[in-house]
Amino acid sequence: MRVIAGTARSMPLKAAEGNNTRPTTDRIKETLFNILQADIPGCRFLDLYSGSGAIGIEALSRGARQAVFVENSRPAIAVIKDNLNFTKLYDKAVVMEQDVLSAVNRLSGCEVFDIVFMDPPYGNDYEYDVLKALSHSDIIDRYTIIIIEEALNTPLDYIDECGFETVRVKNYKTNKHIFIKLKESE
Repeated sequence: MRVIAGTARSMPLKAAEGNNTRPTTDRIKETLFNILQADIPGCRFLDLYSGSGAIGIEALSRGARQAVFVENSRPAIAVIKDNLNFTKLYDKAVVMEQDVLSAVNRLSGCEVFDIVFMDPPYGNDYEYDVLKALSHSDIIDRYTIIIIEEALNTPLDYIDECGFETVRVKNYKTNKHIFIKLKESE
């Protein structure tokens, strides 16, 4: 696993040991950032369920102004901090060691995020609660792009119910990225 492009290009990244995190492959990460390339420079990036921090670090390397990393696993937090120090991107990062719902509440009142990426453990439906919390939060607005990484066969039928609309779905061999935004008020 490595940083694909930007100021930290080709720098190797650590991953937490064990099966508790599931790093996004370099190929999928590259595809994701090719889709987001026009939105990254100068953005505020929120990386939920950060794991190794590879997605937020990629955003910082490509010009994001700030990235906030949210992870509740101590070993993963240590890896995120090591990766940020190694890539010399720590000064643009905020690392929050807590569960995602608590972090969303704690971030209330801060500047709006331009991009929110979430890669929760597959098959637990954590997305529903996070989307409900985000839909009532002031940390996103109707311009915020939210990307959910999920197993290919996982239905996310509740996106509409949570107040969001799907703007794009990118399928890979075993997983997918769902791009959503808040619905516009009618």
